[in-house]
Amino acid sequence: MTANAYVTLVTNRDYADAAIALVRSIGLTGTDADTVVMHTGAVAAGDLEPLKALGARCVEAELLDTSPEFNARHQRDRLHAAAPFTKGNKPAFHTPLDNFAKLRLWQLEQYDNVVFIDADAIVVRNIDRLFAYPEFSAAPNVYEGLGDFHRLNSGVFTAKPSRATFERMMAQLDQPDMFWRRTDQTFLQAFFPSWHGLPVFDNMLQYVWFNLPELWDWQSVNVVHYQYEKPWQENHPKRDRLAPLIDLWRAYRTGDNIPDIDSLANPGEAT
Repeated sequence: MTANAYVTLVTNRDYADAAIALVRSIGLTGTDADTVVMHTGAVAAGDLEPLKALGARCVEAELLDTSPEFNARHQRDRLHAAAPFTKGNKPAFHTPLDNFAKLRLWQLEQYDNVVFIDADAIVVRNIDRLFAYPEFSAAPNVYEGLGDFHRLNSGVFTAKPSRATFERMMAQLDQPDMFWRRTDQTFLQAFFPSWHGLPVFDNMLQYVWFNLPELWDWQSVNVVHYQYEKPWQENHPKRDRLAPLIDLWRAYRTGDNIPDIDSLANPGEAT
């Protein structure tokens, strides 16, 4: 029997709390697949309890054993200085080096197929079909213009766990002077140069809402990914522009008044 799992990663209290919305949303799709929350040692045991209560399997996944030089190059201030984010703002709790820990999902060999989803996302309809997609499949990093279709976004992707693959990744990842400007995302595109494309609707980035509103269609959207600013941030610089998406995330986070997705208004439509 084939074993499938949705997997996410939480590396601090903020993302553990955010993952409540994601785990709840996955459960509401009616999937039979497991939901696995990988967590680093920076997450307190008590912060995992709400996720377990929603049926998630919590698995410890420590940061990778990368060299001090690699770690220094990818430290927050140094990375943001060398490769600044010019299109949006990352919150203060964002630690770029932590992102590489998601590669540990390739060690989950008890599963045949995995769909990884970032903790700052919600699944609004069943996406079990993705378990049949090949490794490695990801949606394009489109949120500003169609010219970005050549880049993948690592917020949603398909994988087939294999320790052999993980070992090959580790051999390629920490090379002398190697700098992955968008951490795991840049690395995965280099490691899987012939990556397969998922429909953009399987990883709809929130900036599409105001940058490419003609691309947003609630009857097609499957996953909403809150890249850059997070919906739980109190001081959200794009709060007014993203208010409908923030309200949707909060409904999934609390479990109260979750709307019928097909009934929601698209950008620019009257509510």
